[in-house]
Amino acid sequence: MTHPLGSPFVRDQLSPRVVLLNERRVQPKGHYVLYWMRSTQRFEDNWALRMATLEADRIGKPLLIYHELSPRRAYASTRFHTFAMQGAQELAARALHLGLTYRFALPHRVEGADRYLACLTARAALVVTDYLPTTEAIAGAALVAGRAPCQALAVDSFGVVPFGIFHKAEYAARTIRPRHVAHLALSLEPVADRPPRCGVPASLLDSLEVQWLDVRGCDISAEVARCDVDHDVAAVPLRGGLVSARARLATFLSDGLRDYSTRRRNPSDVEGTSRLSPYLSHGMISPLEIVRDVLATDAGAHRDAFLDELLTWRELALNFCARDPAHDSLSAVPDWAHRSMAAHAADKREVIYSLDVLERAATHDPLWNAGQRELVETGQMHGVVRLLWGKSVLRWATRYEDAFAWLQHLNDKYSLDGRDPTGIAGIQWCFGKFDRPFVARPVWGAIRPMSLERALSKYDARSYVTRWGAHGATAAPLVARRPDARANNCASVMRQSCRAIAALVPLDTRGGAPATVS
Repeated sequence: MTHPLGSPFVRDQLSPRVVLLNERRVQPKGHYVLYWMRSTQRFEDNWALRMATLEADRIGKPLLIYHELSPRRAYASTRFHTFAMQGAQELAARALHLGLTYRFALPHRVEGADRYLACLTARAALVVTDYLPTTEAIAGAALVAGRAPCQALAVDSFGVVPFGIFHKAEYAARTIRPRHVAHLALSLEPVADRPPRCGVPASLLDSLEVQWLDVRGCDISAEVARCDVDHDVAAVPLRGGLVSARARLATFLSDGLRDYSTRRRNPSDVEGTSRLSPYLSHGMISPLEIVRDVLATDAGAHRDAFLDELLTWRELALNFCARDPAHDSLSAVPDWAHRSMAAHAADKREVIYSLDVLERAATHDPLWNAGQRELVETGQMHGVVRLLWGKSVLRWATRYEDAFAWLQHLNDKYSLDGRDPTGIAGIQWCFGKFDRPFVARPVWGAIRPMSLERALSKYDARSYVTRWGAHGATAAPLVARRPDARANNCASVMRQSCRAIAALVPLDTRGGAPATVS
């Protein structure tokens, strides 16, 4: 059954997805309902857009969809700007066909980067935005809500099942899975989206003090080059947008899904995983669309394995971030992990590297270097390598706190699927979150150990290392006794900054290790 937009079903689905950001009322004198598009960069299965449309119709106002890329965002770079603008080009074209008023802006300078948004919220009757419970996203939404003269709401489109159904933090897949399954079928029922009843007059758009960018016909490279972002993190061949996401999904359904449980373990098998994480992270494709398409296949146990990662583990990550204010720090790991780290803080490390050495992929280990180089060059990393990559840093830093901060930095800076709840959960898992204690070992303590050496014998990683590990990099000395001052300072700054943590992979059901949605 397909539900009309104004149906009781839609209202019931929206209720546990909505977060009130301030205590102000709707402003009758406002000129429009403003939907500030952030982490859900799509029109399909977009619950924030549905909420904004319903409210615009209810109060008799037009709906303005505003999408911007700010140079203020942590780790803003040529890579992230390019990928998002490729998606924005598609959005601008589709909006015309869907009867939606979508406008894009690209502030070039950090100074005054928020002035467009301030102008738009000042004239709004209601502000609606996307709900993403990461530190940077929460801080940004709170800042806008504090300045807005009207009510501001955030709406969850990250998950399939509304996050608000789970009223407390779930600590493991086994606790969230049965509750999640109970609501899954209902949450997957389709909705017939439609445009709002009132269009935004051209005169109103012209009166707004915003420099709109015609993203449909612009030269993305030239526009990004003008922005105050990190131009050393270059764009990658992977193209952003729903068209590319759907093409990737179709390829995966026709090839990788049927042997997914086996092929996902082989880092040399490029097509063995979905590689959809960058699109999910930017909200360019809905997880509901992916689930519906996967359920329509006859891939059996392989289908179920993929869906458990996409549903159970991805939404466990959302639940964790939403319910634990300490989600971006080591204080979120279990008490047993804290006791273990305290007991093994002085253990001798086999090797100590600085952040600079790690970032240059110049360690002694060819598999780790290959993973880091894939990340730097493509914005992605195979899931199996990624969990080993994350675990290894724990052993190569003098302090667990440094290892945690460095993983945040490396993923936030380079991963196209970075800075969302799955990344936070993945990094936390490396330090014991969602896991159980193991027999104590040096440095690892009771935290689950993982061995790069064992991985080389267990997985077919030789061609992976050949592909990504032999680009002329010079290996660092085996031991650098202390991380350099630059690395320590960077770690300190990162621990204090507001940002979302880079995406690792969701957690595998067998043994509690991260697998991959990508």
